Amino acid sequence: MIFATVGTQLPFDRLLSALDAWAALHRDIPVLAQTGSDATRYVNLTCQAHLDQTAFAARMAEAKVIVAHAGMGTILQAAEAGKPLILMPRRADMGEHRNDHQLATAVEMAVLSNVTVVHDATGLATALERALDRTEAFQPVLSGTAQPRLIEALKEFIWSEDTRPAPAKRRIMGWVRA
Repeated sequence: MIFATVGTQLPFDRLLSALDAWAALHRDIPVLAQTGSDATRYVNLTCQAHLDQTAFAARMAEAKVIVAHAGMGTILQAAEAGKPLILMPRRADMGEHRNDHQLATAVEMAVLSNVTVVHDATGLATALERALDRTEAFQPVLSGTAQPRLIEALKEFIWSEDTRPAPAKRRIMGWVRA
């Protein structure tokens, strides 16, 4: 499942329309979107205006990939969930926000290993394909063949500071900064 969130303050039609178009071509992959106050009907998305904190965390945990605006709350929760994150920052020149602080946030987050920043529908489609290919590649190795404790131990080992070969990389919110 793909989980998308645009926050609760403002609608974000550009992101949701791009995701809806992608979902039309990938009907076998469910897409749940937290849409905020957006009244637009997205035919290929399962939409919910708002989710409480428990439901939001559960959707993040279930998702293979998270697609979002560049809001810090969402970025932090995706990091805590250890999920690939695709960010499409809102743009002031398109009337999506008051200023371009999300563009600045996206520039900083783009250096993290699990974050991809996109700016349009084509970039979103490409990033989704890559993220899904990466997550699918690891599923057969771990699912159904290992106990959850072993999987967690492997994640801790792989993501630990001791396994970083170069001092130029450092861990931020569970992701690697090059």
